[in-house]
Amino acid sequence: MSKKVLIMSASTGGGHNRAARAIKEELVNKTIDGTPIECEIIDSLKLVNSTMDKIISQGYEKSAIYTPKAYGSVYRLSETTLLSRNEFKGNLVTSFMAKKFKKLLNERKPDLIIGTHPFPMIALSTIKKTSDSYSYISTHHLSESFHKYSNAIDVPPMISVLTDYTTHSTWIQNELDYYIVGHEYVKELLVYDDVDSNKIKAFGIPVEKSFLSHRDRATVLSEFGLSPDKLTVLLMGGSFGAGNIKETLDELLDIDRDFQVLVITGRNETLREKIEKKLASNCYIDKKVCILGYTNKMNDILASVDVLVTKPGGLTTTEALLKDLPMIVPYYIPGQEEENLDFLCNCGAALRTTKKYTLTVLLKVLIDDPSRLDMLKKNIKSIRKFNSSLNIANLVVDVLSEQN
Repeated sequence: MSKKVLIMSASTGGGHNRAARAIKEELVNKTIDGTPIECEIIDSLKLVNSTMDKIISQGYEKSAIYTPKAYGSVYRLSETTLLSRNEFKGNLVTSFMAKKFKKLLNERKPDLIIGTHPFPMIALSTIKKTSDSYSYISTHHLSESFHKYSNAIDVPPMISVLTDYTTHSTWIQNELDYYIVGHEYVKELLVYDDVDSNKIKAFGIPVEKSFLSHRDRATVLSEFGLSPDKLTVLLMGGSFGAGNIKETLDELLDIDRDFQVLVITGRNETLREKIEKKLASNCYIDKKVCILGYTNKMNDILASVDVLVTKPGGLTTTEALLKDLPMIVPYYIPGQEEENLDFLCNCGAALRTTKKYTLTVLLKVLIDDPSRLDMLKKNIKSIRKFNSSLNIANLVVDVLSEQN
């Protein structure tokens, strides 16, 4: 009989789903005793409730664009002793999710579960903790409601894949069997939070195989009407165009150096229209600027530009590292992105703007002294991690093989 693996994701930003697809891509090529592994990706919030999915997913997107400071405050609050690790299991959202996931477990009967988002893993840990407690208590002493919720629940081994270069208390659950993290620094953060080091694998954040290949720079830039011989700056702000892209572009256009700019606004069509209208009305711009909306050519684009100006989302950061692309970060969503930036700066892989060390100052130095770019690329090469998805798939095979 084939082994079944469920990958639990959520659509709060694009990174969780992309990581899930990357893992599935490797897993479906694996076998146990000659039998292929069955693998299914579950968008956990959509599974639970469409209204909840819209509230949480769209709420994240709106807060990222319009109220990032408020989002950061909530993020920091949830890291305090008021909501310490393993204490999320009792809240209404995760309790509701746990009831829904109980049905999923009974129907699918998975042999292993992978999570690329913390919410479903909290809910599944709730079920596992309750089930483990049930096994030690006589059914004669259980209330009818507790018995109905708890018995006959078989929660398989669980692997959590952290999609940022930091930790958060929501990721840490005693019931998890393994944690996959982006770097050894993140492993040490988990160890500091009393996670068993044997449970932590610093494989890197998974990306799809197709991302690792790309066309040559001249072909790609020429398609966008840009010169392959000129230094190219890529400006973007994530899949829904968060960040002060408009103001940042204004600053780039005022820099008295010769370079060209590629701007990606993602799914934010309003932002794209505003920028295009502004550029069309300004006849004094001395730089070539190309504006793109959402694109599926990021593997080509990241390999063809010289500097990336963006916010440090987990998957964006990973993709830039894999393409040896230096980053300048002028904006971020307070919380995990701020901590991703801490990671990048500590590794010497990115530059962070400040009140005095502005984007203008930093970019001028990189343009005037190309050795600075080379230094950043050298540091990037020392921390990037290939084959994350393959290593995760191999770990899954090992865990499943032990069940036979």
